Amino acid sequence: MNGVTPGRTPGTGPVTGSGAAEEQLRDVFDALVTSVHGTPDRYPAALADWRRRERRRRIVLPILAAVIFALANILGLWALSRADVNTHIIFNDRPGNSTEAPTNGIGPPP
Repeated sequence: MNGVTPGRTPGTGPVTGSGAAEEQLRDVFDALVTSVHGTPDRYPAALADWRRRERRRRIVLPILAAVIFALANILGLWALSRADVNTHIIFNDRPGNSTEAPTNGIGPPP
């Protein structure tokens, strides 16, 4: 406050105790800060990279969903086309094989 560096008293060396450790840390961090040089044009490049990845994600996700949907449809149509035409899905019995008559109108038509 009066121009004296914290941790030092006027006309003497560093203060012993916790003040000395704080002063050493301050010196180390000051040296580290002066040695780090950031490039001023890095932020726009990083922003452009982030926007490119975001745009790619927004394009790839719907395309991937459409491909999965199309493959599921193709697989389903392929499985249906390979099914036997004579196989009944709803009723497993063939006409005329049933020994019991339907009761109260419940069952396959005659």
